[in-house]
Amino acid sequence: MARTRTQVDRVFDALGDPTRRAILERMSKNPIRASQLVKPLGMTLAGVVQHLQVLEACGLIHSRKVGRVRTCRIEPKGLTLATQWLADRQAQWERRLDALADLLDDEDDASTSE
Repeated sequence: MARTRTQVDRVFDALGDPTRRAILERMSKNPIRASQLVKPLGMTLAGVVQHLQVLEACGLIHSRKVGRVRTCRIEPKGLTLATQWLADRQAQWERRLDALADLLDDEDDASTSE
């Protein structure tokens, strides 16, 4: 559980940065070379690579370097981890709200029968 918690934290930390979200958005269409991100992001290649390293470390992307060219693609497993965490939280709150609704209905029934 602790390992999963750390992975989830790392994914959400990475997604919390607007530059990294922009990188993922650009990759959502197809794999992209790191050098293709320099101009649209308005940063140096070194800066782009640092963001890519964070995204790769948490499992959101996979990169491959051939010669001097680093190509990156989205890693669906990383997004699945975030999606599952959100779905689990949503299910918890739905159960809690259903229980509250049942409690309120029971109180309503009790007050109308008196």
